[in-house]
Amino acid sequence: MTDKTVQLKAFERLLVIMDELREQCPWDRKQTLESLRHLTIEEVYELGDAILDNDLEEIKKELGDVLLHIVFYSKIGSETQAFDIADVCNSICDKLIDRHPHIYGDVKVNDEEDVKRNWEQLKLKEGKKSVLEGVPRSLPAMVKASRIQDKVAGVGFDWEEPHQVWEKVEEELQELHAEVEKGDVEAIENELGDVFFSMINYARFLKINPENALERTNKKFISRFKYLESKAKELNKSLQDMTLREMDVYWEEAKKQ
Repeated sequence: MTDKTVQLKAFERLLVIMDELREQCPWDRKQTLESLRHLTIEEVYELGDAILDNDLEEIKKELGDVLLHIVFYSKIGSETQAFDIADVCNSICDKLIDRHPHIYGDVKVNDEEDVKRNWEQLKLKEGKKSVLEGVPRSLPAMVKASRIQDKVAGVGFDWEEPHQVWEKVEEELQELHAEVEKGDVEAIENELGDVFFSMINYARFLKINPENALERTNKKFISRFKYLESKAKELNKSLQDMTLREMDVYWEEAKKQ
């Protein structure tokens, strides 16, 4: 069999299993679009963790979990004749063809930036009133800020050079410092938000994903702190009993691991 044949057989197997589970399993029968939502979000985050860890075996498993959810939603949709998996697949196929006129039409592009600009312009022609309509309200704030900046840059609302963005970061830091000196908590929060937003924008100009960068730092901190905890345990001490100088010795050790 060709690779495509193998792939289609595997997908058909998943569809058959989903039909059987929906019919025979009490838990699967009980699920709704709403009850699956938080589980889907959790699965996507687990996939994100596996990607950051570059664990290919785990990525494969987590992709399977995400795919199961897509099939599950489609099965539920088919039960009320709202949509089925074929509708889902055809919908994204139609969108991809419509949004890639440089492949399926006669539009010429020079680079990735041309593609992104065309993408946003095409969405406006489809009836969207704002380029920001495609940013989900429930996204985490950092991811949302990054998506907002990508969207508006796609229609030309952007800085020209990275140094301009860094100057904006410095300006926002000065404004934050000024409000900290005054002690107005609400104003401090506003300025700190501006600092975060401008830093995320700077990351975009450096072609760094800020969410990935912060999560890598989180993982690094967790690893080093667990090392510190293990050393404290070896000394039969609690962290509360250790001085900052003692802890710093093991922190530096952890950084060298």
